[in-house]
Amino acid sequence: MSLSDLQSEIRALLHERNAILLAHYYQREEVQEIADILGDSLALSIEAARTNADVIVFAGVHFMAESASIISPDKTVLLPHLGAGCPLADKITPVSLAEARKKYPDAAVVTYINSSAEIKAHSDICCTSANAVKVVNSLTDARQILMIPDGNLARYTARFTDKEIIPWEGYCPFHHFVLPEEVARAKAEHPGALFIAHPECNEAVVAMADFVGSTSAMIEFCRKTDVREIIVGTEIGIMTPLKKQNPEKIFISPSESLVCQTMKLITLENILASLKTMTPVIKVPEAIRIPAKRALDRMLAVR
Repeated sequence: MSLSDLQSEIRALLHERNAILLAHYYQREEVQEIADILGDSLALSIEAARTNADVIVFAGVHFMAESASIISPDKTVLLPHLGAGCPLADKITPVSLAEARKKYPDAAVVTYINSSAEIKAHSDICCTSANAVKVVNSLTDARQILMIPDGNLARYTARFTDKEIIPWEGYCPFHHFVLPEEVARAKAEHPGALFIAHPECNEAVVAMADFVGSTSAMIEFCRKTDVREIIVGTEIGIMTPLKKQNPEKIFISPSESLVCQTMKLITLENILASLKTMTPVIKVPEAIRIPAKRALDRMLAVR
C-alpha cells in the first residue's frame, strides 16, 4: 500500500470511529501530515479533551497517552505502539521517589510532564518545560524544591529562582548527549545563524544558546525572528513544522544524536492497525488518575 493510500485509509477510519489523531512535533513527517492536532504533549491532551471525539489516537509516547487518559477518562485512548516509551520518564520510580521524599521531607515535589501517571500521582505539582520557572516560583510556602525527573530542566530552572532546587539526575538521552563541540562546529559552518536549545539539553549546550525554550516556544521564536539561518537544538521531527511555516529560512540540526528512537516507532502501519483493532488501549486506573490529575490541575491553576 502506498504512503498516500495508508494516509487516506487512516483518515477514513478516524472518521468512522469518531476518532482524532494527535501527533507530537517529534513524530515522523508522514504522521504529522495527517494529524488532527499537532503540538506539544500536554497541549495535545488538553485540546483533545475539548473535542467531541470518542477515541484519541496518540502518536507520541506512553506518558503522553497516559496524560490523555488522565484528562479525558471518558474517551478511549490508543497508543499505536506499546514500545513507544520515554527513557527520561523511566529514570524515576515510585520507590526511588519515596526514598527521596524521606531524604528531603521539607521539599515540594515538582514533576515534569515527561513522567508516568504513577509518578504524577505521588507529586505535589506538575510542570512543563514552558512553565517550570513559573510553577516553582508559585510555591510560596516551599523554600526547597525537588525537581524530577529531568536534572537539566531543574538546573536551568534554578537560574531563575532563589529557591533551593534539588535536581533529579535523570535526563533525556537525545537532548543530553548533544555536545558543545557539535554546536560550535555548526556555528562555525553557519556564522550568521542563531542557536536555539531546549532546556533538556545539558548545561554546557544551553549556555551556548541564543534562545532557550520549549518545543512550542522554539517554533514561535523561529516564526518571529528575522534571522534566516537557525541551528535547532531539539529532536529533528520539529524540522517538519519549522520548514512548512518558514519556507524562506534554513534550519540546521547540530547533532546526529537528536533523534528520539521511541517516537519514531509510531508508523502509519501501526496507526492503521490500532484503529482497526481498537488496541492497545491506555487506561489510567482511577486510584492513580485522580491524584495525578490533581497535580496537573494545580499546575494549570498557576497564572
